Amino acid sequence: MEGTPRYRVIGNHLSPYVRKVLVCLALKGLDYEIDPIAPFVGDDRFTALSPLRRVPVLLDGERVVNDSSVICQYLEDRHPQPALYPADVGDRAQARWLEEFCDSRLGEVVVWKMFYQRGAKRLLFGEAPDEAVFNRARDEELPATLDWLETQLPAEGWIFGQVSIADIAIACLLRNAVFVRWQPDPARWPRLTALLQRAWALPAFADLARLEDAIVRVPIPEQRQVLQSLGARLAADTLGTWPPRKGVMRID
Repeated sequence: MEGTPRYRVIGNHLSPYVRKVLVCLALKGLDYEIDPIAPFVGDDRFTALSPLRRVPVLLDGERVVNDSSVICQYLEDRHPQPALYPADVGDRAQARWLEEFCDSRLGEVVVWKMFYQRGAKRLLFGEAPDEAVFNRARDEELPATLDWLETQLPAEGWIFGQVSIADIAIACLLRNAVFVRWQPDPARWPRLTALLQRAWALPAFADLARLEDAIVRVPIPEQRQVLQSLGARLAADTLGTWPPRKGVMRID
C-alpha cells in the first residue's frame, strides 16, 4: 500500500508467534518482507536484535520490536484500522488475557512439549524426543487446557463479534498441534473446532498454510529456497547461520 511502511519480520513461518504477527500484518493489509530463520540458527547479529534469541522480531526502519504480543499491539497502535482489539476496555483486557493464555499455556504444551519434541529437538540437535513428555501433553495436558478454553468461546462467530487478537492467538498456537498429527475432537470441543475452522479459512491463515505445509518437513537450510519458489516475500539478506544453537532460556 502506498505510504505504508515496509516492515521486516525475522522468524520462521512454522513458529506460532511469527504466524500471529504475519496474520495481523495480512489482516491490516500491511506490506512486509521476512527473513524466515528459526531462532536456533540466528547469528550474532540476531542475538543483538533479540537478546533472548527468540522470534519474531519486527524491524520498522531503525526501530526493533520484540515479542509477538508487543509487536501486534505496536501494529495496532500504528495502524488502528481494521481493529484487531475490541473497542470496549473490558473486552480488550479479556482479549489480551486470552492471547496471553494461549502464548504461555498452549505455548508450553503445544510448542515445547509436542512440536519441539517431535521436530526441532531431533532434527536440529540430534536428540531423541521424550515420548513420555509428548504423550502426557497430548493426552492429558492439552485436553484439560482446551476444556477450559471451550467455556470461553461463543457458539458461533468470533469471540468479540469480529476477529480479534484472541481468535488469532488460539488459531495460531493450535495450528502447530496439527503438525504433530493432532486434530480437535468436535464432539468434545464443538465451539473450539468451529472457531478454528473459521480462522483457518481466512485468507490470512490459508495463504500462510500453503507455505507452512511446503516446508514443515524440509530441513531448515533448504527452506528458504522452497519459500522463494512459492513466491514468499523474502528479505534479500538473512541472519541465519549454521550449525544451530540453543537460546539463553531453558528448553527441555
